[in-house]
Amino acid sequence: MGRTLKELLTGLEYKISGNDETEIGSLVYDSRKIEKGCAFVCIKGSAFDGHSKIKEAVEKGAAAVIAEDSNEFAAEYKNGADTGSTVMVYTEDTRKALGFLSAAWFDHPAEKLKTIGITGTKGKTTSTCLVREILENAGIKTGLIGTIEINTGARVIPALNTTPESYLIQEYFDEMVRSGCKAVVMEVSSQGLMMNRVAGFTFDYGIFTNLSPDHIGPNEHKDFDDYLSCKKKLFSSCRIGIFNADDPYFENISEGCTCSMETFGRSNSGADMSYDLTAYDAGLVNTGGMLGVSFKTMGLAELDAFIDMPGSFSVYNALTAIAVCVHFNVDNEAIIKGLKNVKVKGRIEMLDVSDEYTLMIDYAHNAMALNSLLVTLHEYEPGRLVTLFGCGGNRSRERRFEMGEVSGKLSDLTIITSDNPRNEEPMDIIADIETGIKKTDGEYVIVPDRKEAIAYAIDNAKPGDVIVLAGKGHEDYQEIKGVKHHMDERELVAQVLAERGM
Repeated sequence: MGRTLKELLTGLEYKISGNDETEIGSLVYDSRKIEKGCAFVCIKGSAFDGHSKIKEAVEKGAAAVIAEDSNEFAAEYKNGADTGSTVMVYTEDTRKALGFLSAAWFDHPAEKLKTIGITGTKGKTTSTCLVREILENAGIKTGLIGTIEINTGARVIPALNTTPESYLIQEYFDEMVRSGCKAVVMEVSSQGLMMNRVAGFTFDYGIFTNLSPDHIGPNEHKDFDDYLSCKKKLFSSCRIGIFNADDPYFENISEGCTCSMETFGRSNSGADMSYDLTAYDAGLVNTGGMLGVSFKTMGLAELDAFIDMPGSFSVYNALTAIAVCVHFNVDNEAIIKGLKNVKVKGRIEMLDVSDEYTLMIDYAHNAMALNSLLVTLHEYEPGRLVTLFGCGGNRSRERRFEMGEVSGKLSDLTIITSDNPRNEEPMDIIADIETGIKKTDGEYVIVPDRKEAIAYAIDNAKPGDVIVLAGKGHEDYQEIKGVKHHMDERELVAQVLAERGM
C-alpha cells in the first residue's frame, strides 16, 4: 500500500530536506516499529520523546522522519548532520502531522463515511450508542468508536481510551469502509482534541452535549479555560455543529465556530420554538422494574417518544441522537424503536431481574457521578435506594471518603464491597469508605466479596427498591495484586439468581 511522501504530506505545512517523491513502505509512530523504508513520525509524550530515536531511524534506513521544527533532538539534523538517504520533514506539530499522514495512508476513508463526533463532559457514551442504534434500525450500517468499545462493522475491540491515536482512528475508518459501513459515530474527548487525534479530516457533524469542570490536573488540562478551549476545537473542524443550547456554556463553546449551527433544548410546553429541536411534556416512567422517561418533540422532528433510561438528562441524550439522525432521513418509527431498545453497557444499565424492584449497573466511580446518579433515582421515589460500591486501590483516598459520604446521605442502605483493590488490601479501602459514611446517618453493611455483596442485595430486596451496582460499569475484570481476574457483574447477578432458582 505504498505512498509517496508528497502524497502523505498533502494539506500539511512543512519544510523538507530531501526528495518528497520518496516511496514510503509503512507509516510508524512507535519507535519500536521503526523499519527500513518507513516514515517515522516523532511523537513527544509525557514520559518519552520519539525525537530521541531519530538517529536510530536513520541507521535502520527509514525513508523519512517527520519531526517538530523546534525540537532539541532534531536541531543537529536541521544544522546539517548526515541523514544518509533518509528525508527529513519539519513541521510545527507532529501529532497533527500524524493525523494528516494517517488519513492519506489509508486513502482518506473519512471521505467515504458520514462522520459524527460527539463531545462534552457527560453523555458521550450513551449518545453515541443511541445514534448507532437508531441508524442501524434504519438500515444504515454504522461504525462506533467510544469509551467502551470500537465496532468497525467487522469486529468489536475493547477500547483503551475514549479517542484513540489518529493512526488507529484512520485504520478503524478504513476497516469500516471495507465492511460496508456508511457512517461512523465517535466520542471525541478533550484530550483527543488537544492532542490532534482527529486531525486530517473534517467531521460532517459535531455535537456538543454539556460542559462541567472535569479532567483538570497535571496530566490533563491546566485549568477549566483550557478544557473548554479544547472542546471548542471540534466546531472548527466540522461542517454542521449541533449544540445543547440549554447548557450554561453553550455561548462559550459556539462562539467563533466556523460550522453551520443547529440547537436543541427543552421546553415546558409545546409552544416554545427557541430551538431547532425541542423536547417538551417530559414525564418519569416506572413500570415493571424499569425506569425511563417519556417526552414529545417538535421542530426538526415531531415525536411521541420514550427512552428506557432514567433521569431528565436522558432526554438530552435522546435529543442529541434525534438531532443527528434527522440528517439521515431516518423515519420516526426507527428513532422511537432505537430510543426504546438501546442498552449501553455499564451506563444506567438495567437488568431484567424482577418486576417488583429495579436492579441496575452504572459506572459511577467518583463522588460527583454517584451524587448525580442517586439524585436522579430519587426522582422516581423508590421504596428504598440501595447502593453497592467499592473504590479502586492505588487511587485517591479522598475519593473513598467522598463516595462514602455521598452514599450515606442519599442511600437508604449502602453495601460496601470491593472494586479493583490493585496492590492495596481490600479492607483498608473499605475502612476509608466507612470513614466517609460515618459522617452521615446512613445505614450500611460491609460485604467484601463482590458476588456475596450482590447476593446480599438481591436476598434483601423489597418491593419498590432501586438497587444500584456502582463503580464497575462496563468493566469485566477485577484487578488484584497486579493481575486482572475475569469478573462481570452481569454474570454475577445471573449466577446468584440461578443459585436461588430465580
